[in-house]
Amino acid sequence: MLRIAVTGSPGIGKSTVVAKVAEKLADQSGLKIGGIQTAEIRNEGEREGFSIKDLATGKTGLLASIRGKGPRVGKYHVNLKDLERIGANALRNALDCDLIVIDEVGPMELKSEAFVSAVEAVLESNKPVLAVLHRSSSHQLAQRMRKEFEVFTVDEENRDELPEKIINRFMEMR
Repeated sequence: MLRIAVTGSPGIGKSTVVAKVAEKLADQSGLKIGGIQTAEIRNEGEREGFSIKDLATGKTGLLASIRGKGPRVGKYHVNLKDLERIGANALRNALDCDLIVIDEVGPMELKSEAFVSAVEAVLESNKPVLAVLHRSSSHQLAQRMRKEFEVFTVDEENRDELPEKIINRFMEMR
């Protein structure tokens, strides 16, 4: 069973790599893909927060924002309600999919025990997983993923070729 994580500096394109891989695998091979995808929310060029999307249902919510309440990570407040209602549920529901995408296991997501336990349930399953992993998290879940996953570091040199390389790894395992 294939488990791949991408890591790298903030803003280098980790989520973009994962999104391209998921999109192409769904199109090319008809894989049923579940899990979560995050995206920046920008206003006039400034990052104001992050959205979270359930890949199976398309339901979206607010992961974190510079305004609001909730645990802080840097200048952002984590929206535990949407993280759990959309994020954790999407991961649990993805257990009947062909590929589970987790974008991202990072400081914001790790503020939620429900999210952590949903990721643990995914790791206990025998499902292929494609994840974005925060580059320096010392959380035990991130440490476990570094041990159990094939980890690719995204950089400016490889980010354009990496999606194809990861797609090929998944196709080899089918």
